[in-house]
Amino acid sequence: MVDFERARAHMVDNQLRTSGVFDRRVLARMRVVPREIFVPEARRALAYIDDVQWLGSPARRRFMASPAILGRLLQLADILETDSVLHVGAGTGYGPALLAGLAEEVTGLEADAALAAEANGNLVALGLDNARVIAGDAAALGKARFDVIIVEGMVDSVPQVFLAALNDGGRLVAPVRSGGVGIANIFVKAEGKVTARQEFDVNLPALFAAPAAESFVF
Repeated sequence: MVDFERARAHMVDNQLRTSGVFDRRVLARMRVVPREIFVPEARRALAYIDDVQWLGSPARRRFMASPAILGRLLQLADILETDSVLHVGAGTGYGPALLAGLAEEVTGLEADAALAAEANGNLVALGLDNARVIAGDAAALGKARFDVIIVEGMVDSVPQVFLAALNDGGRLVAPVRSGGVGIANIFVKAEGKVTARQEFDVNLPALFAAPAAESFVF
């Protein structure tokens, strides 16, 4: 029988800290949110390994990032308690569950309707009433605007629709493929202009199945 509480503590001390995650709020959140309930039941004993967790078969292309990578992305976003956050590629809700303890309001976006429903069930089960997951693509967001956007998956470029959804002073964090290598980028909007900065190498599967001019389906 796996001691999940001990596994979470081990994850924080031996995966997150050793990978450069030092933000106390991020570490504290990842120490208490039960990652195991967000992975397929058959893989729950492996929920805390430092690797991608596939949500269903790899052919579906839906996944959870490894703890270390997700922790570094959250740290890079420098999330404030008053922020409104969008999590792109919400899967079964682990990212939104973490964010619910870091931000004021969290919206997850998940293209797979079944996973989105599962995510909302998980969030309700944990009593996280400031987080929800929307099923659909970027068009489902309407005119909503956010202080922070986290993209959990590799992209060739960040879709303009997400940059447009940033409030002034907002930050978007995404792994972007560059010359065959993935690099975590942070995009900051100030006075309507967006600047980008590369931060660290990252290895994740692709988020988007196929880019479309307006909606971007993933």
